[in-house]
Amino acid sequence: MSTEPSGSHGQFVSDLEAIRRRARQHIENGAVTESYQADRETVIRVLNEALATELVCVLRYKRHYYMATGIHAQAVADEFAEHAKEEQEHADMIAERITQLDGAPDFNPEVLAKRSHSQYVEGTGLVDMIREDLVAERIAIDSYGEIIRYLGEKDPTSRRVMEEVLAKEEEHADDLKNLIENVAEAEKRARSVERETPVRKAS
Repeated sequence: MSTEPSGSHGQFVSDLEAIRRRARQHIENGAVTESYQADRETVIRVLNEALATELVCVLRYKRHYYMATGIHAQAVADEFAEHAKEEQEHADMIAERITQLDGAPDFNPEVLAKRSHSQYVEGTGLVDMIREDLVAERIAIDSYGEIIRYLGEKDPTSRRVMEEVLAKEEEHADDLKNLIENVAEAEKRARSVERETPVRKAS
């Protein structure tokens, strides 16, 4: 025999019936139900900006992967490749959420750079490329934090997507900071060895 008060159970049943009725009435809206509290168009616009940011990051990391040269290049290039892969995964997550909100993910190359929060900067040398990637990650971290605060409890699903992306961007920033320090130190040691190595005169 149930110990639940009959009144509360009856209220739950009536609420459930209302939920089912609303779901059938607006079935064309997909995941967006009447209980959705955020401004859907604004959320889609903001998510498309995040999508552009991730795609620009993919392209920049790819460029840096192929342009990495020097004695320390292989380890750094591997890091660039891994980051590019993860940024593409972020882009896919964000695009999927946009479609769940009955929006259209914008992959138009002509507007990617305009929508992106971070810039596409090629860099001139290995340390410079790492530094530009770190700057871009820091911009993404700040802007994604703003997006998460905006979404709050109004769209918890989109917020969780962006929180997952943000956590990985923070990892990237930490990786890049360590890379800059390691490569700079290695280059300093190499220059020191070159100065200490005597130059043999031709006989």
